[in-house]
Amino acid sequence: MAKDFKYDQAIAKYTKIIESNPEHYSAYNNRGLAYFKKGRHQRAFADFDKAIELNPAFVPAYINRGNAHQELGHYDVAIADFNKAIELDPENDMASNNRGFTFLLMGRFAEAERDIARAIELNPDNVYALNSMAELYAMRGDAAAACTWLKKALEKGYTNWSYIKTSKTYNNIRSAPCFKEIIKG
Repeated sequence: MAKDFKYDQAIAKYTKIIESNPEHYSAYNNRGLAYFKKGRHQRAFADFDKAIELNPAFVPAYINRGNAHQELGHYDVAIADFNKAIELDPENDMASNNRGFTFLLMGRFAEAERDIARAIELNPDNVYALNSMAELYAMRGDAAAACTWLKKALEKGYTNWSYIKTSKTYNNIRSAPCFKEIIKG
C-alpha cells in the first residue's frame, strides 16, 4: 500500500510538471515508470512513447520502455528498444546489460554473455550487470561461476535479496552448496 501511495504521488507530481510544460519529455518518462509500477501498462507505454516523440534521442525512455516490454515478456520489442538505446549511446552500460538480460531470458546465452560482458567492461561497478552474469552462469548450470559472480555483485552493493531468493534464473543452482551459503548470508 505504501508503494502504491509513492507511485500515486509520483504520478501527481509529474502530471503537474507536464501540465505546466507539455514538452517536458523527462516528466513523461518518469510518470511512465510510476504508471508501470502501478500496473497501468497502457498509460506507461503512452508516456514512454510521448517522451520519445518529444526527444527521439532520450536514451532513458528507450531503456525504460524496453524494461517494461521485457517484464511483460515482449522480448523482441524490448531488444529493439535496447538496440536503439545502444545506437544512440554505445557507452551506456545499462542498455547493454538489459539487452543481454533479455537475450538470457530468451535462452540466447552467447548474445547474453556478449552484452553483459560489455556492460561490465563499460562499468565494472554495475551491480546489475554483475548479477546478470551470475544469472547467466546459473542458467547454464555452472554453480561455481554463478556464485563467484553473485559474490562480486553483493560485494559491490547489490542488495535485492528477494530477487535472488525467488528468481527462476537461479533455479538450476539452488541446491549448490555455494549458493546455499550465499543465501544464508
